[in-house]
Amino acid sequence: MSRRTGKPSYLLAAASDTRRRSKARLAAIAAAIGLAGVLVGGASGYTASRPDGVESAVADMRRAEVERDTRQVAELTTTARRLRDEISPILGAIRAAPSDGGQPGPEQARQWRQTLLRAAEPFANPPSGTTATNVARAGLQGAVEQASLAVESYLLAVTGPPAQRGALTELAKRQATQAVAAWSVAATQLDQVNIDTGQGHQHVHLDAGPGDDAFAPDGAAEGSGG
Repeated sequence: MSRRTGKPSYLLAAASDTRRRSKARLAAIAAAIGLAGVLVGGASGYTASRPDGVESAVADMRRAEVERDTRQVAELTTTARRLRDEISPILGAIRAAPSDGGQPGPEQARQWRQTLLRAAEPFANPPSGTTATNVARAGLQGAVEQASLAVESYLLAVTGPPAQRGALTELAKRQATQAVAAWSVAATQLDQVNIDTGQGHQHVHLDAGPGDDAFAPDGAAEGSGG
């Protein structure tokens, strides 16, 4: 009976070593692939979360717009306060003037005219701002123009024929009341944009006596609510 032959033992040992080295290489390759995946994924995540040039530019533009509007609102509020102190006595005097004599004369009316001409100067070349700020500015400008009409009507009343004095004085008084109402709307809008820009309540309403349809200040403390 013949003996079954097989591979020599040294060949079996060599094959076993070869298999072990193959498994080690496969494990090393798998580890390298896994590490590469982690690195690629991390880089992709960083790239996705990092703001690009466009996003940074947009953010810078928004910050600049906020700073510009805050500055414009503060400047407009300062101007409105100054004009309020100049215009309030004029409109109050016109609204209180009697129609049958005894009212301030032509010289006073001409001084009022000059005051209103100066009051219109800050609105001659308005800067570009947000819609809300532009609305407040335009409202104040319209109120100043209405006050100027009241002064012109009053000047006609005290310099024109005596027979027309009563009617022209009443016209001037109505125009003065409309100016107070228009200013109150603009002042309310300006109060709101001050709140929106973090500067709190700022009240610049005219002190010209009670006015028909005029908005009164809300009573909140100055600077609160910012």
